[in-house]
Amino acid sequence: MADAAPAPAGERGGFGRGRGGRGGRGGRGRGRGRGRGRGREESKEWVPVTKLGRLVKEGKIGSLEEIYLFSLPIKECEIVNYFLESSLKDEVMKIMPVQKQTTAGQRTRFKAFVAVGDNNGHIGLGVKCAKEVATAIRGAIILAKISLVPVRRGYWGRMAGAPHTVPNKVTGKCGSVRVRLIPAPRGTGLCAAPVPKKLLGMAGIDDCYTSARGHTRTLGNFVKATFYALRATYSYLTPDLWEQHTFGPSPYQEHTDFLAKTAIKNKATDDLEHSLVLKKEESVDLKRYGATVSTSFICSGSSLGKASGRRYGA
Repeated sequence: MADAAPAPAGERGGFGRGRGGRGGRGGRGRGRGRGRGRGREESKEWVPVTKLGRLVKEGKIGSLEEIYLFSLPIKECEIVNYFLESSLKDEVMKIMPVQKQTTAGQRTRFKAFVAVGDNNGHIGLGVKCAKEVATAIRGAIILAKISLVPVRRGYWGRMAGAPHTVPNKVTGKCGSVRVRLIPAPRGTGLCAAPVPKKLLGMAGIDDCYTSARGHTRTLGNFVKATFYALRATYSYLTPDLWEQHTFGPSPYQEHTDFLAKTAIKNKATDDLEHSLVLKKEESVDLKRYGATVSTSFICSGSSLGKASGRRYGA
C-alpha cells in the first residue's frame, strides 16, 4: 500500500490538529486572552481626585512628614505609593472566614488583615471583608496604605547613635487585648510574641520589651492593639518637644492659586463633557421625534394622524 502524499503547508493532513498545528488558531500559542499575558493588569496613570493628591503629583509636597505635620487626611493610596513605593512592604497577618445568617442560608465571606511598613518609622494596618480572598487582600492593602501613620522612635538611656526603641511606655487596647510597649537597651532585640514582633520590625523598632493581656488568641484584636500602641508614640509631649516651634502656612493655603487654577480647569473639562452628552441626547430625541412626525403625515387620514400632525406643527 502506497504512503499517502504529504499535505500542503497550512492545510490539514494526517492526524494533525489542523490550521497550522500548535502555532495556528486553537493551538497553544499566544492567542487572544491566553498565554503568558493572562491576568496582567495594565499600569494606568494616576489621576488625583483630591487637593492633596494634586499637590503631591505636581511636586508641591516633598515628603509624608509635611502631610503629617499639618494633620492632612490621606484619601488616596497613590499618595503613599508616590513617596514609599520602593521601600514599602506588605504582610498578610491573617485570613479568616466570616459568616452571616440570611433567609437563604449562611453567607460566607473572607476577612483579611494586612500590615504595611517601610522598616523606617511608618506602619499601617488594613482590614477588609470580601467574597473572594484576593479581593479582600487587595482592599486591605489599600486601606493599610491610607491608614499609614508615623512611628516615633527614641532611646533607652544615652542618646547615642540612631534611635532604636520606643521613646516611652505606650499602651494599645482593642477588645479584651492590652499591649504595652516598654523601651529596651540597645542590643536587646524584640522580646515579643510573633504578631507584635512582626509589626514592630516593619515599623523600624529594633529593641523593645512587650507585655500583653487578654484573649491574645484573637489575632485580629492582637494586631489592632499593637498598631494602636505604635500609633500612640506621637501622642505624648515629651520634654524634648517642649521648645516652641514656628509653623508655616498649610499647603492648602500656600498653594491656593495652583489649586484654584486646577479646579477651574477641571470644571471647564466637566462642562465640556456635559455639553457633549446633552448634544448627543438632543440628536437622539430629534431622530425619535422626526420618525413620529413622518408617521403622523402618513396616517393623516385618521383622527390620530390629524391630532399628531397638529401636535408637531404639521
